[in-house]
Amino acid sequence: MTSKKLVNSVAGCADDALAGLVACNPNLQLLQGHRVALRSDLDSLKGRVALLSGGGSGHEPAHAGFIGKGMLTGVIAGAVFTSPAVGSILAAIRAVAQAGTVGTLLIVKNYTGDRLNFGLAREQARAEGIPVEMVVIGDDSAFTVLKKAGRRGLCGTVLIHKVAGALAEAGVGLEEIAKQVNVVAKAMGTLGVSLSSCSVPGSKPTFELSADEVELGLGIHGEAGVRRIKMATADEIVKLMLDHMTNTTNASHVPVQPGSSVVMMVNNLGGLSFLELGIIADATVRSLDAETTAAAWPNVAAVSITGRKRSRVAPAEPQEAPDSTAAGGSASKRMALVLERVCSTLLGLEEHLNALDRAAGDGDCGTTHSRAARAIQEWLKEGPPPASPAQLLSKLSVLLLEKMGGSSGALYGLFLTAAAQPLKAKTSLPAWSAAMDAGLEAMQKYGKAAPGDRTMLDSLWAAGQELQAWKSPGADLLQVLTKAVKSAEAAAEATKNMEAGAGRASYISSARLEQPDPGAVAAAAILRAILEVLQS
Repeated sequence: MTSKKLVNSVAGCADDALAGLVACNPNLQLLQGHRVALRSDLDSLKGRVALLSGGGSGHEPAHAGFIGKGMLTGVIAGAVFTSPAVGSILAAIRAVAQAGTVGTLLIVKNYTGDRLNFGLAREQARAEGIPVEMVVIGDDSAFTVLKKAGRRGLCGTVLIHKVAGALAEAGVGLEEIAKQVNVVAKAMGTLGVSLSSCSVPGSKPTFELSADEVELGLGIHGEAGVRRIKMATADEIVKLMLDHMTNTTNASHVPVQPGSSVVMMVNNLGGLSFLELGIIADATVRSLDAETTAAAWPNVAAVSITGRKRSRVAPAEPQEAPDSTAAGGSASKRMALVLERVCSTLLGLEEHLNALDRAAGDGDCGTTHSRAARAIQEWLKEGPPPASPAQLLSKLSVLLLEKMGGSSGALYGLFLTAAAQPLKAKTSLPAWSAAMDAGLEAMQKYGKAAPGDRTMLDSLWAAGQELQAWKSPGADLLQVLTKAVKSAEAAAEATKNMEAGAGRASYISSARLEQPDPGAVAAAAILRAILEVLQS
């Protein structure tokens, strides 16, 4: 059963929540056209370093609640549990640079989609001459053996916001702030515990807990933890957590020495009452107390908001070269038919993909792919797609990076951007095979996944191996593509027997992953849709 949420719509809940926070806080403004909140006094930051953070919504008051003097300059929010779009991150970087800041530090939690999207935005901003550094925070102490994906980014990131904010407010330079933040990050540890599952608006709970069970090591997106324990008193659970976090046999333990000064943060994952939070917080020793005006930090003064300007105009995009590609011909119409079939396929698979994804975390893979499908459908209504394959893939890349969100959006964007390059000179079958190779190489380079890691790459890699046949003289388009699709579907099905080596699923016990990877299933379905249109 879908959980009950007090929202206007699932699609608009992240936008509505951010707008509400800005409406109630005179120190914030929205960046027009983007799900971005910024300090309303940006001009006062001239000559200082700007701090930007963000990620998926659903973790409130993070991240926008920590915007203010002494903490963040701004945040970029994605949909619920979904990484923000590259274009919005880049717009935020441009906005703070335009205000006269001397550099920007991106503070990113260690999740594939966040690393990819913030990393891509950083590279684009640096290409425009904007000084940008990025720190990736992984403070999870749940896993006794380190995973390939590294430690997850959890609530310790908020302490990084505070430390970096104090340094930026004091006028410390970009490289020095990044250096000091990395030192602090290595000394942090976080452990989550949950009495119940969470659920994304419009979806079912991600897992079930018995009435007498507690999940130890829960992730912030509802990923299952390291083990389940019997319900106990608050004192007993806190002792268990601290013992786990400081156990030196735990590869992700916190290196606390006797006599050390410790900053302890007690964080609410969203479902705890203030009464319970107070009981847990009874053991808290101290908190940082440098000045900040961040709304989610204590002691913020009440200020009148009547007549306040709540948004600012986003910086203009750099001018692009005019598109001379012919559109509207037979090739363009065929492209449109392919895209329409892909979209209808993904929309039809939404709930199935979400169900598969619930075993590995937040259960939104179908929602993410449907968001991409609807974005493509809206784009097709504006006019015929380019006839040039290179132009088509490039435009789809920009669209998915902006509208799809999450790690899937970033990976598809990377794949399409790279795949477009070999097709600029030729559109022969060998060029299409080379395009597949280029796309796969880009996905592996930035996504850090390899064949056999139980990701969407498994399906695409299997298809890519079959498409090598296109490089041979006289190769038949449909025969080779048919084999490629069958290989992709077989590879997708085979992922249910694989141990996840990348992405959120890598944090889940392989015993709990009994279904095929949803990303691999989606990729195979896309290839099947393309084949069916070409066959008809």
